[in-house]
Amino acid sequence: KILLILGFLSTLAVIALIAVAVTQNKPLPKNIKYGIVLDAGSSHTNLYVYEWPAEKENDTGVVQQVEVCKVEGPGISGYAHATEKAGPSLAQCLRQAEEVIPSKQHQETPVYLGATAGMRLLSLENTSAADKVLSSVEKTLRSAPFSFQGARIISGQEEGAYGWITINYLLGNFKQVLYQGQSGWTKLLHSLKSISETSGALDLGGASTQITFVPNEDSRESPENLLYFRLYGKDYLVYTHSFLCYGKDQALQQKLAEDLQASTSTLDNSSLIDACFHQGYQRTIDISDLFKNPCTSAKKKQFPFRQLYIQGEGDYQKCRRNIQKLFDKTQCPYSSCSFNGIYLPPLQGDFGAFSAFYFVMNFLNLTSEQSPIALDKVTSAIESFCARPWHEVKSAYHQIKEKYLSEYCFSGAYILSLLENGYEFTEENWQRIHFLGKIGSSDAGWTLGYMLNLTNMIPAEEPAVPPLSHGSYVGLMVLCSLVLVAVILFAWLLFHKPKCLQKGIV
Repeated sequence: KILLILGFLSTLAVIALIAVAVTQNKPLPKNIKYGIVLDAGSSHTNLYVYEWPAEKENDTGVVQQVEVCKVEGPGISGYAHATEKAGPSLAQCLRQAEEVIPSKQHQETPVYLGATAGMRLLSLENTSAADKVLSSVEKTLRSAPFSFQGARIISGQEEGAYGWITINYLLGNFKQVLYQGQSGWTKLLHSLKSISETSGALDLGGASTQITFVPNEDSRESPENLLYFRLYGKDYLVYTHSFLCYGKDQALQQKLAEDLQASTSTLDNSSLIDACFHQGYQRTIDISDLFKNPCTSAKKKQFPFRQLYIQGEGDYQKCRRNIQKLFDKTQCPYSSCSFNGIYLPPLQGDFGAFSAFYFVMNFLNLTSEQSPIALDKVTSAIESFCARPWHEVKSAYHQIKEKYLSEYCFSGAYILSLLENGYEFTEENWQRIHFLGKIGSSDAGWTLGYMLNLTNMIPAEEPAVPPLSHGSYVGLMVLCSLVLVAVILFAWLLFHKPKCLQKGIV
């Protein structure tokens, strides 16, 4: 009877332990947190909604984009002459965010707005208008049901740094140890691997462009272009520089201003032949619009006409020659420079090129995911596109707005000029540029890095983790308990043989 009782109790103990293990490892209800970032660019504003499991706030790659909304109309800097309309322009996308995020979490969801080069230019041109635009934006964001955390103009250096953080976070390059749920053996093996290098970031907007990467050498030639980060217990010395006025829209304005100046001696009327537009394309622009912002105002002078009549020529080689005049390579006070006398250390590692880099190259079908397309083929493809007459291009891409479609030839040629002549990418390291639209479900860009920084979701030190996952711990406890019960039972049988066993032995 004692033996049966002990056996029953042992079985009960095992069942109880297994039940505890199963219960403990049952998936918990999802506790999701949300964040909103508005990217107020020079040409338009995008609203991004991010989500992440609250219990995994410090794990790499757990934040993901769940919604993007493109705000109708121009960027907020486009409301300089009607500043009160800047904020209300965001209302529709804010309502869309309200529908995506559960209403009970609205008040705890942070919302941030970062304005980039368009507003940087406006603040240089008209500080009062820039302040009024931000005030209008802040008023609208405060009236939304979310937790308003600020609306401000971010610096070019910040824009570059946050873009670099975003792509490396999404690629998993920061945190070399480990997602929750990994076994101790997986962690040990992973920690023995060499630390993977980070990817550089190439960002191109309408009014500025940024290059950011970790140089191979620890150069201190230009400290103002170096940033120090400590992320997940590792130190990073990052080179970053932002070129204001070298986004694709402002670069086009600069080129037109240069061309107009160079052609004044031969201009018998207000027409200009432009190699960067397709043959047969025509555009009329106001001279006052061409010279109204800080990127071109220094080139302003009196012309005998108020409007400029542009006719396309579709000559890629001539277009490239004209674009290259924008990059001053004559002086370099450092061991190496990009252009305009700005320090650039030797290029290092892979680069993710996003924003307009991706949009333009993707339109031109030059963003192969399998393997990067060789530089000579990229050049040939853009040259062929520029050579197509306007009526043919317009017919083939009738769904695209004429203004955007007409500028793809210039934008493609400008991207090659910027990367080849500006940053000195060559046929060899061109293969290390990867044009990125999304990484997983999230857009490549600066907004995610901005939110991660402001919410302190990337700690300076590696978060402490237990040697075993919860599941491994419970499983090990069950196994040890079974062994313990078996040992106790065997010992009892050995020293207190039941009478039936004793009779059998006799």
